[in-house]
Amino acid sequence: MGFGGISIWQLLIILLVVLLLFGSKKLRSIGSDLGQGLKGFKKAIKDDESKDESNEKH
Repeated sequence: MGFGGISIWQLLIILLVVLLLFGSKKLRSIGSDLGQGLKGFKKAIKDDESKDESNEKH
């Protein structure tokens, strides 16, 4: 058994279908955009937390 009852073979088949539908260049672009979005989200949360901490000190 794999993740939640999905075997490794089922995951590989799903990955292959997604690759065939979107192509490797499109998937690379989506992955890059998602990574940049997560990086920006983490930075915004970190900035917000540091802003809250500085407001509590004053």
